[in-house]
Amino acid sequence: MRKLTYLIATSVDGFMADPDGDGDFFNDYLDPEYLGYLTSEYPETLPTHAHDTLGVDISTARHFDAIVMGRGTYDPALKMGITSPYAHLEQYVASRSIAVTPDPAVELISGDLAARVRELKARDGLGIYLCGGADLAAQVVDEIDEFVIKTYPVLTGSGIPLTRAGFARRDLELTGVKAFGGGQVVTTYTRRR
Repeated sequence: MRKLTYLIATSVDGFMADPDGDGDFFNDYLDPEYLGYLTSEYPETLPTHAHDTLGVDISTARHFDAIVMGRGTYDPALKMGITSPYAHLEQYVASRSIAVTPDPAVELISGDLAARVRELKARDGLGIYLCGGADLAAQVVDEIDEFVIKTYPVLTGSGIPLTRAGFARRDLELTGVKAFGGGQVVTTYTRRR
């Protein structure tokens, strides 16, 4: 059974984006050591069009062979004319407002997202990368098996939280911590079931 991994960037105080949804300020903390780690450990999480620029070799997937993204994550690529931003993965976009997929390689999910994720997890293959925001994570929070939290050395005070799932205790087990000279910390947790 495949696992669903929520791999997300956050400020020290737990916000993944500013109040308007922009998380580009995290790019200020992509020093060579940290970027090298991300491109070697999680190459599948980088959009296909960035592979050549970053020198990413995706010939052998490490963690993921599928991605579930929200409409907000998909939109920036569409605005750039990129209809299949993760062409190296099975691509699923959760959206109730896109009626027809702009690319045959992208499957739209407009119904019960958690049910569809359970179906995808039941298939053979590598893991599923959950790439999206607080609302997307809230819809499938009980299906998330692993959390990879990339914490950046910045305090924002407000913004969009990692999830809008609402209060409920969901116990996690710490399975990894990696710190970098630039102050970034990658922390991995698995869901205790």
